Amino acid sequence: MRRLVAETSVEPRHLVLPVFVADGIDAPQPISSMPGVVQHTVESLRTAAAEAVGAGVGGIMLFGVPKPEDKDGVGSGADDPDGILNRALRTLRDDLGDTTVLMADTCLDEFTDHGHCGVLDDHGRVDNDASVERYVSMAVAQAQAGAHLLGPSGMMDGQVGAIRAGLDGAGFLDTGILAYTAKYASAFYGPFREAVASTLQGDRRTYQQDTANRGEAMRELELDLAEGADIVMVKPAMSYLDIVRDVANVVDVPVAAYQISGEYAMITAAAERGWIDRDAAIVESVTSIRRAGASIVLTYWATELATRLL
Repeated sequence: MRRLVAETSVEPRHLVLPVFVADGIDAPQPISSMPGVVQHTVESLRTAAAEAVGAGVGGIMLFGVPKPEDKDGVGSGADDPDGILNRALRTLRDDLGDTTVLMADTCLDEFTDHGHCGVLDDHGRVDNDASVERYVSMAVAQAQAGAHLLGPSGMMDGQVGAIRAGLDGAGFLDTGILAYTAKYASAFYGPFREAVASTLQGDRRTYQQDTANRGEAMRELELDLAEGADIVMVKPAMSYLDIVRDVANVVDVPVAAYQISGEYAMITAAAERGWIDRDAAIVESVTSIRRAGASIVLTYWATELATRLL
């Protein structure tokens, strides 16, 4: 009877699996702060992607991790057709075709030697307009590599509109944009920075949103929708369920939320100590994100959870 009257459901199609693919490794590398998650080789990524598709997940989001010596000030590897992320996209598109939604992180932070999400000016500050130019080039390269959906996550002003114009001009009219509309300067990104071997010194508070601000998210939402976003996202999810609900209440496009590395790490660590029921906590946490209004949930448990839901 509880199942009969349940108001919120979680189905495999609601879930997106974020994955990391690294250059210069010959076997999957465990991420110490995210037990169970690895940096993949291209070959192990193919296996993980096939498992996710077999479990019915709605999509796969790729993050590329270049070799340290390939990083530079402008993130040249981001739009290099032979860069790790674009190679992986081509491989998965060849393997999977249109059986799932293939997504790409469209941001420079993994590819820059300074670790910021954009190009720096002569004073060491992120140059918004120069960064957006790089995003456009990166987006076109990812579309050429086979991505169905691009995720500009750098929080640069005007990024969605510029990418939309760049994609249209290159003939990729059907490539969608998953806008990171409300990405907060969170303390919970720590494990992710290990996962992508980030070289960031300092923080990203000049371009990510202040955790104290709620109305700012709605202003960002209005801009992203006007610029052509197909899906909008709130990140992180756990501490920002009020923002997920605010966004879901006013939009007529799908809403995504990202259950980020710190959320994964906290539940995993508590479960390892026997403090909580791991499987129940996973289901409850993802259900809460869905209940708040997200139609799409990015979670590192996507394949596992989808398998349990089949």
